[in-house]
Amino acid sequence: MSDDNMSDPFESLKQVRGPDPRADAKSRALAEGLAAFAAAQEKPQAASQGNAWGHRLTSIIRSFKGKTIMDMRLPIGTAAIALLVLPLGYQLYSTTSMTPGDVVVPRPTIVEPPPPEAVEERADSPAAGTKAAEPMAQDNVMLDTEVAREIAPVVGSNTSAAPRQVQSMAPAGASTMPSPAPMPSIMLQPAEPAGDSFTRFDEQRLKLVADEPVSTFAVDVDTASYAYMRRLLEDGVLPQPDAVRIEELVNYFPYDYAPAESATVPFQPTLGVFPTPWNPRTRLLQIGIKGYVPAAGEDKPSNLVFLIDTSGSMDAPDKLPLLKRAFGLLVDQLGGNDTVSIVTYAGSAGVVLEPTVATEKAKILRALDQLGAGGSTAGAEGITLAYRLAEEARVAGGTNRVILATDGDFNVGIDDPQDLETFIRIKRDSGTTLSVLGFGRGNLDDATMQALAQTGNGNASYISSFREAQKVLVEEMGGTLDMIAKDVKIQVEFNPAMVSEYRLIGYETRALNREDFNNDAVDAGDIGAGHTVTALYEITPAGSDAALIDPLRYGQAAAKPDGQGEIAFLKMRYKLPDSAVSQLIEAPVTPDVVHADIEAASDDMRFAAAVAAFGQKLKGSDYGSAIRWDEIEALARSGRGADEGGYRAEFIRLVRDAALLKPDTAANPCDSTESDEACE
Repeated sequence: MSDDNMSDPFESLKQVRGPDPRADAKSRALAEGLAAFAAAQEKPQAASQGNAWGHRLTSIIRSFKGKTIMDMRLPIGTAAIALLVLPLGYQLYSTTSMTPGDVVVPRPTIVEPPPPEAVEERADSPAAGTKAAEPMAQDNVMLDTEVAREIAPVVGSNTSAAPRQVQSMAPAGASTMPSPAPMPSIMLQPAEPAGDSFTRFDEQRLKLVADEPVSTFAVDVDTASYAYMRRLLEDGVLPQPDAVRIEELVNYFPYDYAPAESATVPFQPTLGVFPTPWNPRTRLLQIGIKGYVPAAGEDKPSNLVFLIDTSGSMDAPDKLPLLKRAFGLLVDQLGGNDTVSIVTYAGSAGVVLEPTVATEKAKILRALDQLGAGGSTAGAEGITLAYRLAEEARVAGGTNRVILATDGDFNVGIDDPQDLETFIRIKRDSGTTLSVLGFGRGNLDDATMQALAQTGNGNASYISSFREAQKVLVEEMGGTLDMIAKDVKIQVEFNPAMVSEYRLIGYETRALNREDFNNDAVDAGDIGAGHTVTALYEITPAGSDAALIDPLRYGQAAAKPDGQGEIAFLKMRYKLPDSAVSQLIEAPVTPDVVHADIEAASDDMRFAAAVAAFGQKLKGSDYGSAIRWDEIEALARSGRGADEGGYRAEFIRLVRDAALLKPDTAANPCDSTESDEACE
């Protein structure tokens, strides 16, 4: 070989044997490949970061334009060109008219994800009704574009788990080799947003009636846990167990319980006993109450102070902008007997709006619209200013309330948490209550939200969307602002002749001591107009083989079952809003409220049981995780009922979302009695 030939890289390349098509086809393929490379070089291309190969290739190709290059007699130069050009030429050969007519070249099938418009839009509003609840294959496999964008940064932070994208180096106009099919979105599931914190609590444990026959707790009408859980599931994220409070999931939905007859006795119990969906050998005792709904014209005047976090962390679409729209909805529901004030806390606290009659809506909305986020959170005297304005505009016989809205930064002017709770408690006892609205993700302090709202005799809500703001501040405005009963406590005594074991489902953060029930000095939950409260006990019938706790060897002999006796006895205590003395409601749980078959139970009973099963499975309960997702969905569908607001249909969709993120695990035959041969 001459020196000229040795300096020409393509003379060496010709010596390399490749696929053996017709000679003329091979030559044309090679020519097409060189032309394609030349065309590609005319277009600006970004070099691969941290990769010397791209630079080496560029240097080689520049030699074709007459520029000085490295000594191409080096074997590595020849090998580089061969590795790149030969596959290209073969690809052109096999996918163009150069292919002989009698040769069939199999083409890989490249599956493209459907365009966003081809996938049925998820129902942002529960008002979508039945359509929102129907199953869809695409919904069960893929996340929408917004969710994918939100997930991507989280996934990208874990380079070992995230697939890397490789930029194609194929020439323009050439067919690309198939890339691996995209992994389902479930495989890219991110973790819950860092920075959100929740109260740590343990699941309610099973109790032996013979040892501890009485259960006592405070009611809870908060719904923050459901709204937060829903947002995470819709974003393709499983919430941490402590973020799932089952009582708040169950109480998120309205139920058709028996209404109260008067404001002096603001609720009455609705009772039912039916088979447990996740354990047919046990039973569920359901206790439901619905708050009195005042007649038209009985609305109490409201004196509201908006205490708004305007720190820099609130500068996000789902924080301050959503907050302003949410408060705008509330203002629109107020009338001439109501007043509104606005206080902000950020770099410094300030009064944005002095007490203003709610009919001056333009003035109030203009003050809201002018709010901006910026600076560090330093509450200064924010909370003291808010309560001062509330006291200045106090209405006798009405609602005097501070509504704190934040993404989780509670530096409102009193730094010590204990001092802050003490301050709020003193103001509560003087007649000014406190509600808390949480916004956004990444900074949410749920524990403080719950503590302050409970101390302030108000509600804790999480506003995840404009639709949720409408539910909390419009549809449930009466329940949010008009308290009909305070310090509401429930106590259940089980008959050991009928029940051997029990456990309260949820209400872990609302547990009370037995003696607290009759102590009017002990604070408890509050109920607003029209609010519904549901409590569920899983009970084990006496004599059932479902019992998990062995009787004591030396203890008192268990009572014999008596089918004619009471199952349990219910007591409820409450105070009217302006009273410091509690009143008592009592009701026995008798056999006439027992349903032998779950299909015979009411829609409300079946649906509440489905939500409780969902919460337990989502948390990983020690007792209720065995039920399958499809069984929960079927139970929820059977109890959907009229569903005027579409919230139950929305829940059914969330069950399917949870099933994708936390699939049911089939039993491994190798873990049981199967032979070794079956497991090989």
